[in-house]
Amino acid sequence: MKILKLFVLLSVFAVVNTQQADAQFVFDPLKGCNVDNNGDCVPNTVLSAMPFLRIVPDARSGAMGDAGLALSPTSNSMHFNASLLAFTENDFGLSVTFTPWLTNLGLNDVYLAYLSGYKRIDDLSSVGASFRFFSLGEINFTDNEGVTTGTGRPLEFEFATAYARQLSPNLSAGITAKFIRSDLASNQQTETGETIQAANAFATDISVTYSKEIDLTSYGSNLTIGAAMTNLGSKVSYTAGEVSDFLPGNLGIGAALDLEFDDYNMLTVALDFNKLLIPTPVAAQIVNEDGSTMDNPEYDVDPENGIADYREQSLFGGVFGSFGDAQGGFSEELSEVNISAAVEYWYAKQFAIRAGYFYENPKKGDRQFLTVGFGLKYNVYGFNLSYLVPTNNQRGPLDNTLRFTLNLDIE
Repeated sequence: MKILKLFVLLSVFAVVNTQQADAQFVFDPLKGCNVDNNGDCVPNTVLSAMPFLRIVPDARSGAMGDAGLALSPTSNSMHFNASLLAFTENDFGLSVTFTPWLTNLGLNDVYLAYLSGYKRIDDLSSVGASFRFFSLGEINFTDNEGVTTGTGRPLEFEFATAYARQLSPNLSAGITAKFIRSDLASNQQTETGETIQAANAFATDISVTYSKEIDLTSYGSNLTIGAAMTNLGSKVSYTAGEVSDFLPGNLGIGAALDLEFDDYNMLTVALDFNKLLIPTPVAAQIVNEDGSTMDNPEYDVDPENGIADYREQSLFGGVFGSFGDAQGGFSEELSEVNISAAVEYWYAKQFAIRAGYFYENPKKGDRQFLTVGFGLKYNVYGFNLSYLVPTNNQRGPLDNTLRFTLNLDIE
């Protein structure tokens, strides 16, 4: 079991802290993709440091294909879109979520815990706070020769505070400040002899929400549109080297339509689109028209430092450049958009059933899964449960996993 957890840790560390292995592939302009030695298109996934920041911590949204940008406000709106908190009808809310991790591998000490809450401070504004904790369990570290170099308990956490305010009866805005720490293998050594250290970062979220009642049913309907730019912050490094990595900055746009049919039946339909605001990896070589290969001039203008240019971009250069930097052009940019679609049915505002679907392009990670779940609400207390069903051969850390959320909402 310790070997499995060590493999998990090393995989995560290799993703977020080493030079991405794009040099082994070449870009074929005719096919619009990176290709291997056989000329077949290969994945070109957008990678970041601290990917745990993008894990959906809410069992309600976890049952709805990870949709949440425009759902009715709860404590967990802190993760998706803090500006939703300005429209809450309650005075105070608190939520705690537990998400087991890699249960298919039999691990029982790898998990994500999330605590969040909000408080309405007047008729127009609310404040919120959250704490996210990701434990990777106990790890036995070894060197390249297999000699034990000690044990550790890798962990990551995020503390966030938010302020949300209505700018008009239908429009709100929110801002979130975050402190993030990732301690994966402190004081261990890399293959090149560098000492691994904990990474710290500060980040912010900026969000807006438009919510308006519309006349679609006799009992009333409501359309909500939410947008958020999240995890915009300092680049980080786990060593003292020159290379630093981007946080998983994200642009999300979503909509939700609430339909009340009578006093007992209500249906919500939600659709979210998300795109990472991170430079797309660039291949070190490209294919010529005659089938030969050549060095890609866009890969490293200053070859002396051996660092790809897309990794050396500034925060804002990476954010704004991420909308048009894919070598495959506009079609590849579109492939970097993840889609979440979901429905939620409430009976008497006490019992809910939910279902959703999440889609990620096969060339950009290939996460595709169906989610289901239910919710119960009694007085001020609520309970939500979700279950993830994989729909392709790409295994994920949450496959066949149950996650749980407890809510407290006081009017």
